[in-house]
Amino acid sequence: MINMGETKTESKITVNELVKSIDWKQGLIIAMGVPILILPSLYDLAEPLYAFGIVIWGISCVQGFLQNFAIGEMSVTFQASGVPGCAQKVFTEENADPNKFNKGKFIGAFCAWNYWFTWSAVIPVFSILAAGYVAALFGMETNMVINIVVSLAIYLLIFLIGLRGLASGAKLGTILAAITIIPLVVIAVIPFFNGDFSMSNITDQFLPPMFDNFGGMDAMFLFGTLAIAQWSACGWETTAVYGPEYKNPGKDLPKAMIACGLICLFVYVLVATSVFGVLGVDGVLDNGYMTFIPICESAFGHYGMYIAILLLVAGLIMIIQTAFLGTSRTMYTMAKEDNMPRFFGTTNVYGAPVSAMVFQFIFGMCLVPLGSPGMILAASSIGFCLANGIAMLAFIKSRLDPRFKNIERPWKCPRGWLGIAIGMAFFQICLLVPGLTYYSYILYGIEGVIVGYAILLIYIPFYFVLQRYYKNREKQEMVEEKTSNVDSGPQV
Repeated sequence: MINMGETKTESKITVNELVKSIDWKQGLIIAMGVPILILPSLYDLAEPLYAFGIVIWGISCVQGFLQNFAIGEMSVTFQASGVPGCAQKVFTEENADPNKFNKGKFIGAFCAWNYWFTWSAVIPVFSILAAGYVAALFGMETNMVINIVVSLAIYLLIFLIGLRGLASGAKLGTILAAITIIPLVVIAVIPFFNGDFSMSNITDQFLPPMFDNFGGMDAMFLFGTLAIAQWSACGWETTAVYGPEYKNPGKDLPKAMIACGLICLFVYVLVATSVFGVLGVDGVLDNGYMTFIPICESAFGHYGMYIAILLLVAGLIMIIQTAFLGTSRTMYTMAKEDNMPRFFGTTNVYGAPVSAMVFQFIFGMCLVPLGSPGMILAASSIGFCLANGIAMLAFIKSRLDPRFKNIERPWKCPRGWLGIAIGMAFFQICLLVPGLTYYSYILYGIEGVIVGYAILLIYIPFYFVLQRYYKNREKQEMVEEKTSNVDSGPQV
């Protein structure tokens, strides 16, 4: 019989606490679904950017190193789960007057909410893509029923495996990485050797029309495309989400981040170059989100295509798993800070935040029927820009605030990173956010803008209602405790 407070191993686990159960290789493997994030944006950015998108992908991956290192330092310093955990730890004021508005706590909570929605959107976007590829294999047009059935099957799989903790998720990630990342690279490399790749497909349509008479609004739109690319290319900050769960965070986290970042830089530029070199801009637009089907058929033949696409679907499942594990831990962290209902902060004996996972399951299934990956992606990208911007401000505060001057830092960014963080905070909040707002308006209309901001802003009234509830509850508990002490006093 297993005690509720321990597993079959010798190590004891405290219920409702995350467990130090992974090393840098497992952290890397869990985040290795990130290169697959390029798939929807290849199509989304093809029309406005042409083949110049290859350059945008490279820039975004390099940008990831600038901001993710700062996030990594905070994650191991404060033993917090990536962007959301760090922002909440840094901005929440200690010994604050409970009767006054704690703006630091609110900033941290809002950052966490933005980040949570960013990665929550990954789940329905890639579930819809997986359904599309599965339908294409059987010669069918995808529809809402197929989207829901395929998504439900994927969610159940990763939910059941995730119940056994992060180490269990890493085992699934190992299997999917072995059968996905290598084939993805192979699919992208083969066209360079079998004659399918043509450099003219890139050079003939390299620069988009916006560069003919480039002006201020074009610059704003270009920043919007950088924000869309960031949603994919900078997503390997997920290695920092598991900061509290690394066995040796000071060594494991930087190894996982650097390795994952270099792999993403290589894969993103390679895949984008291969796709545009084989299909050209018109070919990418003609095939929509199913860009890899003609490339796989050309590289492996009609029957080999089926195997290649199945491996690709496995990769989509992998990034869904990455998002699912990350968002459930974001919800867990928010609950621990009383920024979400406290029941989301409960875990099982394996350290898995079960309540948060159940909510994530339900939320994801509610978004699947929307069936529009592009709009969902653009809406959630606004949250990612705001979350990253606030995270950079948190890093700046963590370096300058006297409260954190003497705190131990198991790993520290190279010298000069404070200045980089200041520049990245300005870039995210002052350039990418308005650029993405303009981008969404041009491509999806005012509805696209409203959807993105509505989901983000709805948290604000919810936050204040939740804080008032907990304050009233604490006051009531204090009154009940005093009453109980009086009633239990000495009797004459």
